[in-house]
Amino acid sequence: MELYHVELLSAALFALGVYGVLARRNAIMILMAVELMLNAVTINAVAYAAFLDPGRLVGQVITVFVITVAAAEVGLAMAIILRLYRVRATANVDEADTMRG
Repeated sequence: MELYHVELLSAALFALGVYGVLARRNAIMILMAVELMLNAVTINAVAYAAFLDPGRLVGQVITVFVITVAAAEVGLAMAIILRLYRVRATANVDEADTMRG
């Protein structure tokens, strides 16, 4: 497998994630699309690290940091989504701007 194939896979996953963020109104689906984009970035980082400098673990270290940030993002986003659901009884992001007070 060449680097081109991995880049193509990563670009396809990232494009699906962008489409998911732009086309969805449900907050959970948007969160899943953001996670898909983060996974595309990690695949790309590991692929470049493996192809450019196989002896070092730079891509894997970056991947661990991205996974850590993704876990923190999911925790915070789920707390916001649950609060929105309790107040408005919906997970629609169009209702998020009316959550005041």
